Amino acid sequence: MRQLFPFSPDPDQVDLAGLYAYPDAAQWLRANMVASADGAATLGGLSAGLSSDADRHVFALLRALADVIMVGAGTARAEGYGPARVRSQWSGLREGRPPTPPIAVITARGDLDPDSRLIAEAPPHARTIVITTAQAALPAGLARRAEVVVAGEQTVDLKAAVAVLADRGYRRVLTEGGPHLLAQFVEAGLLDELCLTVGPLVAGPGAPRIVSGALPASAPLPLALGHVLEDNDFLLCRYVRR
Repeated sequence: MRQLFPFSPDPDQVDLAGLYAYPDAAQWLRANMVASADGAATLGGLSAGLSSDADRHVFALLRALADVIMVGAGTARAEGYGPARVRSQWSGLREGRPPTPPIAVITARGDLDPDSRLIAEAPPHARTIVITTAQAALPAGLARRAEVVVAGEQTVDLKAAVAVLADRGYRRVLTEGGPHLLAQFVEAGLLDELCLTVGPLVAGPGAPRIVSGALPASAPLPLALGHVLEDNDFLLCRYVRR
């Protein structure tokens, strides 16, 4: 892996933890996404086919840096989510915090399986957080195995959800999408940073973009380029909100 931007006198010596460190802010919401060169967010409905070893390496780092990981229920099901695991290489980044961050699942309907790996196998220090609505019909047993947070009546109020997480000490937020959830974060004005890996392939038509859904078009969100890394023709870009 080498650093293309900003200029480094030794581009092959990359301080990943330093490059991706969260700023000293009251709260910061970072999104991590992957896309093909022509903008597809998935291949065959999943993101794995767009990824690479370098992308998975940074994926693990971003999880280690985060206080909490937010994901949409549809993405959690499609991608087979389980509790977060922190690689031993990055375990030192968790000093003073629990050894792994919890997963916070966004679901308006509350239709999550209490026996799924994501919920049943979550450790006591990082129980899965289910962020849902007042009208959701939660399955029996879900509240015993997960932390349930109500944020909104019929739709999840993401601003309220993020505020609740901050009150619990989860200031460094990482969202892994999917595209519909990322669209909601952008529409709500909550996105501070986008980490985007661009894979060297053309996926063709049909796949969603990294921001997708039926929400009304919001104003463009200006971004500033923080850094660009390259590995085997994959570009790992970090953008911050202007």
